[in-house]
Amino acid sequence: MDLKEIKELIALMRKNDLSVFKMEKEGFKITLKKGTDFQPVITTTAAPVAFPAAPATAAATVSTPDAPAESKETSNLREITSPMVGTFYASPSPDAPSFATVGQEVTEDTVVCIIEAMKVMNEIKAECRGVIAEIVAENGKPVQYGQVLFKVR
Repeated sequence: MDLKEIKELIALMRKNDLSVFKMEKEGFKITLKKGTDFQPVITTTAAPVAFPAAPATAAATVSTPDAPAESKETSNLREITSPMVGTFYASPSPDAPSFATVGQEVTEDTVVCIIEAMKVMNEIKAECRGVIAEIVAENGKPVQYGQVLFKVR
């Protein structure tokens, strides 16, 4: 079962207002649960994640006199976003080097990080060619679906 199929199951759960879904097939078992406390957590967590990034950008823009040049530079950047909610890890283990570093060239198949979701480690690939310009996410911190992880030139 791949990520697309799991997303479809989640959509079906929402559509049919199911709180629990269990499935077993050919040695594969999945249990999805939706608690009453789950929705408020996503709503309140999404807002704080967005706010720390915005003030940092705004502060950098205000403090530099060349703000128009900076906006041109950032407009050329592509973003690698999180395909799921989970915990961001820059390396496969605490002692190992990071998958991606600023200045590193990446291709569509380059693994740039891991996101742990439901005790499963998911390798995230760049899905574009370029050079890592910025690592936005913090190692070991939660990330939301669609949150920017990296910026690529």
